[in-house]
Amino acid sequence: MTATANPTPTDANLLLTQKRDGVTTLTMNNPRRLNGWTLDMMNAITAAFKTAAEDDETRVLVLTGADPYFCAGVNLSGSFKLGHPRKMHAAIERNNVVLFDMFLDFPKPLLIAVNGPAIGASVTSATLCDGIIASEKATFSTPFAALGVTPEGCSSVHFARLMKQANADRMLGKEGWRPTAAEALEAGLIQWAVPHDQLAEETYRIAKEWIDSGHQRSFRGGSTRDELKAVNARESAELADAFLSAPFIKAQFKFLWSKKKWAPAITFLAMLVTRPLWARLL
Repeated sequence: MTATANPTPTDANLLLTQKRDGVTTLTMNNPRRLNGWTLDMMNAITAAFKTAAEDDETRVLVLTGADPYFCAGVNLSGSFKLGHPRKMHAAIERNNVVLFDMFLDFPKPLLIAVNGPAIGASVTSATLCDGIIASEKATFSTPFAALGVTPEGCSSVHFARLMKQANADRMLGKEGWRPTAAEALEAGLIQWAVPHDQLAEETYRIAKEWIDSGHQRSFRGGSTRDELKAVNARESAELADAFLSAPFIKAQFKFLWSKKKWAPAITFLAMLVTRPLWARLL
């Protein structure tokens, strides 16, 4: 997405902030890592959400990414810290609740502008916002079944409301359907699909229409904030169980080893080898 004004760099340029006529745009700016949600990126987004929520000049908040990706999702290998199993389980559950509650609790209209491939939590969190606009270069992937984990971001309930159960099953199940922007629009996952070079202009137009019409924070598919927060809490507990399961740990080790990411791979290998012992402490 091309900015329409000079962006202000924040947090070592990981997140760029731009303001225009009541519209604040946050651009995830770590293309080398596909704008993935590392700890540093998440800290920057959390701080920016807090600032925007308290900023009287921000009427609508937009989240987008620096090309070519929108976001590769949460950096799983960076989210694991070895420790007591109960503490690890509690940390995974808590961090997942906090991540999606950040979107659910944001008090102003949220518009997601997907400029390229979106994966995992970056997709599910987007559906918790008021609207999603995508460029023709966007794709949407939620590979939870392939990773051996359970759905998150309220997708176990919310996806079916947005695009019917059959399409939700295609995305969340073993098929791992990865719709394009046009397919996502037809299914109901997103509301607008535009040519890539028009994404910034159309995003601003929609945000301004919201401001002019007095649009207030809302949730799609007939969902309510309280209901979605309850779903998020349940899913987060289930996700913590899945993250500490042998199939998930083994899959992560194999993936990281194949990518020659030796240090995080060894972390997962150590977890797998010692799991028969520490699993008793869960």
